[in-house]
Amino acid sequence: MNQTIRNIAIIAHVDHGKTTLVDALLRQAGTFRANEQVAERVMDSNELERERGITILAKNTAINFGGGKINIVDTPGHADFGGEVERALEMVDGVMLLVDAAEGPLPQTRYVLAKALEAKLPPIVVINKIDRPDARPQEVLNEVYDLFIDLDADEHQLEFPVLYTVAKTGTATTDLAKPGVDLQPLFESIVKTIPEASGDPDGALQILVTNLDYSDYFGRIAICRVFQGTLHAGDEVAISKRDGSLQKTRITKLFTFSGLKRIETAETTMGDIVAVAGVEGITIGETITSAENPAPLPLIVIDEPTIAIQFSVNNGPFAGREGQYVTSRNLRERLDKELLTNVSIRVEETGSPDTFKVLGRGELQLAILIEMMRREGYELMAGRPEIVTRVVDGVRMEPVEHLTVDVPEEYTGVVIEKLGPRKGEMTKMHNHGSGRVRMEFRVPSRGIIGLRSEMLTETRGTIVMNSLFDGYIPYQGEIPQRPTGALVADRQGLTTTYSLNGLQERGILFVGAGVDVYEGMIVGEHSRDNDLDVNVVREKKMTNMRASTADEAIRLVPYRTLNLEQAIEFIADDELVEVTPKTLRLRKKILQANRRPKRWEKALVG
Repeated sequence: MNQTIRNIAIIAHVDHGKTTLVDALLRQAGTFRANEQVAERVMDSNELERERGITILAKNTAINFGGGKINIVDTPGHADFGGEVERALEMVDGVMLLVDAAEGPLPQTRYVLAKALEAKLPPIVVINKIDRPDARPQEVLNEVYDLFIDLDADEHQLEFPVLYTVAKTGTATTDLAKPGVDLQPLFESIVKTIPEASGDPDGALQILVTNLDYSDYFGRIAICRVFQGTLHAGDEVAISKRDGSLQKTRITKLFTFSGLKRIETAETTMGDIVAVAGVEGITIGETITSAENPAPLPLIVIDEPTIAIQFSVNNGPFAGREGQYVTSRNLRERLDKELLTNVSIRVEETGSPDTFKVLGRGELQLAILIEMMRREGYELMAGRPEIVTRVVDGVRMEPVEHLTVDVPEEYTGVVIEKLGPRKGEMTKMHNHGSGRVRMEFRVPSRGIIGLRSEMLTETRGTIVMNSLFDGYIPYQGEIPQRPTGALVADRQGLTTTYSLNGLQERGILFVGAGVDVYEGMIVGEHSRDNDLDVNVVREKKMTNMRASTADEAIRLVPYRTLNLEQAIEFIADDELVEVTPKTLRLRKKILQANRRPKRWEKALVG
């Protein structure tokens, strides 16, 4: 079985057509039977990925081409999932950079590409969606060269092949003047550019675990890359653990990938990506090596978390109405299970048995974790995101982000004005001449919490913004919090149109009529800077007096529905988001109004 193996990772920004391109590659390589029903965007297997159109988990697939095999690893485009990215790059010998022909390279492409160039992986550039009416492939190619130079690519890495594709129709060409017919040119340039997986099949066994999966039947499955040696099913091996110890075990099942399926195999091929089942407690970054003469590979280094959110048990009056899993034991078990497969998050104990501090790479990553738990039937409360500071040489340091903002020209002033108090410092400004301006800032991570919803309002929804972790800077001092207070329900009951109508001019409502509320629940945003306790369940008193003008029909202004990320960004330090499988509620930490400290009292105490 001496087939050649190529391992390649796909890098792309959200929505540039990466998953659609993999679909087309799989179809044209004859992976699916003629009559097989295949879902669109087949690589986005998890429900949330399909909904949001983003890749969250690094996944892999294999295509047979011209007697050889191409393993394709799909990487997330979002910097918050950097833990996934770094591991994916350990598995491959080259990368395919996919760029939208109209939008050009965007910040998240930059993050993964920087990691790939650091690892000295040869790139192939694919400019996709050349059929768009606003496509500008030549300019985008120049921007790609600028990006490579900016990221200190060496000469070899700059000599990359360029292909122009339309992933939707499955065509590729190397020359814009000649339209493509199929993806044959892309297959050929992968085989030509990406080196064959090398290593000695008879050397000391070295297989690196780069990803994990779980099956109810086999238990934990380790997805690994074979760097050296050959592994057979039934072999006695040693697992080199993260702490340096060796654990002996027997390999019971071995699988290799073909298309999207796993096929059982008796032995591994040099350089292949394989799945190993039935090894208790194996985790990412560990090496499967020979029990006689172990030769462990270096551990995978993963960027530190920068944001933390407190997860706690739901103790509100409506707890347990909708969720199946509501106790701290359920919460702990679910977070422990997440730690098995997700290396870029950490869980720390807090002083209370009901609360856990979950640290991650960004609020999107933690919001996605909460959303996944919610769909599985968990109830919990999430606090406001905090940043993770560190002390270096006695100086308190905080994480800083590289923020890229793309807005229409008329909103540049608003953006600069909003980022001033948040300690944002402009590093670059570029006018494309198309009516939009791209600006780059360095902003402390704290300054970005809550920024997105504010910016979308100020720019009438036209802003495109992305941020990337950019190291640490000395602590920047106070950053203003949300300038407005909250409208807080002062009793339990069902909201009425009559009472909400009287509150409309006091701020923006978050609930409609006929909603169950309780004391301490936030029902809207107050237009001033203090909290206001309001009665939203008051009904109109019936009297026998006739008004000369019959009651006009009350019309409520549509209320604002917050999604999970917006809710987490909106809350202040003394507030929580209550998350259940069906509802999101915002609430005060202390529900009883008479026990809640007022804002001005806090200022005096503080």
